[in-house]
Amino acid sequence: MLFWLWLMLLGLITYLVIRRSVAHLTRTPVWLLWLVMMIPALTWVGWALLYGQQQPIPTVLVITPLIISPILYWVLVQQGRLPPPAPKPEALGLPDVAETSPPEADPPSTPLRPITKAEESQLHSCFPWTVYYLQDIEYRPQAVVCRGQLRTEPEVAYARVRDNIQQFFGDRFLVVFQDGGNGKPFFALVQNPQAGSRSVADPLSRVWTALGLLVITLFTTTLAGVELAGVETEAAQRDPSLLQHGLPYAIALLSILGTHEMGHYLTARYHGLRTTLPYFIPVLPFSFFPLGTFGAFIQIRSPIPNRKVLFDVGIMGPIAGWVVSLPFLFWGLSHSQVVPLSAELARTGGFSFAELDPKISLLLTLITKGILGSELHLNSAIALHPVAIAGCLGWVVTALNLMPVGQLDGGHIVHAMYGQRVGAAIGQIARFLILLLSLLQPYLLIWAIILFFMPTADEPALNDVTELDNGRDLFGLLALGLLVLIVLPTPMVVSRWLFG
Repeated sequence: MLFWLWLMLLGLITYLVIRRSVAHLTRTPVWLLWLVMMIPALTWVGWALLYGQQQPIPTVLVITPLIISPILYWVLVQQGRLPPPAPKPEALGLPDVAETSPPEADPPSTPLRPITKAEESQLHSCFPWTVYYLQDIEYRPQAVVCRGQLRTEPEVAYARVRDNIQQFFGDRFLVVFQDGGNGKPFFALVQNPQAGSRSVADPLSRVWTALGLLVITLFTTTLAGVELAGVETEAAQRDPSLLQHGLPYAIALLSILGTHEMGHYLTARYHGLRTTLPYFIPVLPFSFFPLGTFGAFIQIRSPIPNRKVLFDVGIMGPIAGWVVSLPFLFWGLSHSQVVPLSAELARTGGFSFAELDPKISLLLTLITKGILGSELHLNSAIALHPVAIAGCLGWVVTALNLMPVGQLDGGHIVHAMYGQRVGAAIGQIARFLILLLSLLQPYLLIWAIILFFMPTADEPALNDVTELDNGRDLFGLLALGLLVLIVLPTPMVVSRWLFG
């Protein structure tokens, strides 16, 4: 029964997300895209129904659907992609041909002009020569590219040019300032999809959606906590009072995940960005994935104005979540038991829900040794309390999000610190380093696979030229250092020194 409830809930959420996000972009039927995205869940639930929840799913059935599903989904979306709708003349600032005399026909090769000839002279006046000496204007189908010579500080130039353009064109364009790769930054005017919109607050229905998902996720994580606490599912169904054994895990995990997303949310709102409340993703626990949730997310619906805001929003989530995970981890470890290290865990390394090898992480080794002291030895493992499991999961979420790749939080951080091009190069290096590290820590292999399917390039901010201040650079280096301390396994010489 739980399998079918989980499938129905996950299937409904997946269908709504697909219909909302890509149904208007492709001719491919929504039901087919939904079926492709459900391949992993259908595969794992099918295995559990055939062989029981206690039978572990083969690795090939874990990894293969996760690889095939997003690739096939992308191919189907691209094959059926609809052409972008032709913009109306007034939306581009052009005179309506029905109301004016026919102009001279442009040759077929002439690109679309988002502004008129009269507006072009106004555009020239938006670039004072003491701020940014405009030399060339390029017209592209979706943008007006303005190239020239920067004559003052990037932040000053962007603010001055943006204000001038807003004075002449209102909110019709977004003003983008990017590095041209040759030391000469350029401006670009792109159509503002939110032009004329004054709505800032989220509709009440979305607030109820966020609260509803939170309540459902509290239920599914409580069920997961019951199983992690060693209570039989059948016994909990007969006696609902046993569900209280799952609440410590559920409250700890939702507090960590919720704080992570609220760190993003509050920072985004502080900088005036439109964003949704955190949405939790509930999932009924089963043998391979007994966590009760796939995490949480927010959607930022405003363009990022500059690299400072990109940095602040990106870094506050993982740092806030990690800080909140510490007291749960400390309390959970103090109520956990030290057990002999099993041969299976010693061979594969990593983290299981039955026991933890503290040598999986240098920082975790230091913390566990400080809490458990002389109880730990070189061949010891820890049978984790459910709250400690939630604390460890908080560390996993922090480390994964701090990976400096693409649109992960770490990708935003290195992009903000070093620029888009250098940030993408760092992402490439990070992917190969994680792949090499998986030779020592096999559990990282799935991370490496996921990272290689992520684009390394992050989306630019509107002002993507102005650099960060020294304080943010230092904070970013500390965050990347935290990632290294969490992911790097404890060297053997350190383990022998600590555990004797």
